[in-house]
Amino acid sequence: MRRFAIVGHRAMSSGKLPLNDLASGAGRMDVMIRALMAAMMTSHGLRRDTEIILHFLGGPGPSRRMKIVGSEVRGIHAEERSVAGQIAKVLREPTPPIGVWTKRADGIYDSGGDIGETILEWNGSHIVALDANAPRLWAENAALPSNSKPTSSVSMEGQKVVISGIDIGFILSDDQELNLTSSVKMVRRSLGQQWLQGHMAIAVCHFLLDEGVNLHL
Repeated sequence: MRRFAIVGHRAMSSGKLPLNDLASGAGRMDVMIRALMAAMMTSHGLRRDTEIILHFLGGPGPSRRMKIVGSEVRGIHAEERSVAGQIAKVLREPTPPIGVWTKRADGIYDSGGDIGETILEWNGSHIVALDANAPRLWAENAALPSNSKPTSSVSMEGQKVVISGIDIGFILSDDQELNLTSSVKMVRRSLGQQWLQGHMAIAVCHFLLDEGVNLHL
C-alpha cells in the first residue's frame, strides 16, 4: 500500500467551499487538490494501490481529515473543479469524532483529527516525512533498473481487491513548515536539495516505487 498524507495548515475544515477562490479564500485548497490528483491518478485511470489523507487545519471548527482509498473510490476525475466538488460535499457535513472514519461516498471517508492521529493509524508502515534537508530517499547504491519492478501490485480475489508489496506512507506539508512529534517510528528523507511542490514530490515518490528503486528506509 502506498499512503500519502498532506497537511493543509490554512485549508478550511468546514463550511461552503468557495470554488472560485480555492487558492486564497479556501486556504490553499488548490494545493490539496493537486496533491490528491497526483497521488491517485495516472494518465488513464486510478492507482488502486494508493490512498491519500488530506488534513484540513484552517477552520472554522475542529481539524478534519478526508481519506480517499484508491481501491474503492468512484467518481474522481482528472479535473480540479470536479475534485473540489467532492471535497465541498464533505466539508458541508458535520466533522466526525477523532478516530471515527465516516463513509461519505465510495472510497471517500471523513474523520476529525490531525496528522498525529494519521501517524498513529499508520503504525506498522514505513513512515517517511519528506524534508529537503534530510538524507536522500533512495539508497546510496540505487540505480534505475532496465525494466520497471513495481514495489506494490494489485490483484483480485473474487470481488476483493488485494494489495501486495511495500507498505509505505509519505507525509508532506503545504507551504508551511511541518512540525512532527510522535512515538511512532518515522524517518525524514529528501528528494533533492530543492523544495518541490507537493504534487511534484508525490509524482517522484510514485516514480521511484513504480521503477523499484532501492530506498533508504
